[in-house]
Amino acid sequence: MDIQITTEYITLQQLLKQADVIQSGGMVKWYLAEHVVLVNDEPEQRRGRKLYEGDTVTLPGTGSFVVTR
Repeated sequence: MDIQITTEYITLQQLLKQADVIQSGGMVKWYLAEHVVLVNDEPEQRRGRKLYEGDTVTLPGTGSFVVTR
């Protein structure tokens, strides 16, 4: 699934909310602690990680999201 942005970047927390993976920003800490999240095939646990056009976020068992402009 593509996540379209109009700015230079989006944070991992914003992407998870926009993709309806989490309901609120407060849930992101718990989600990242309990689930595997891969950014460009590398494990990531920083909710403020900046994602740029072309970056891929993979949630095993849920799907993949590609940042597009």
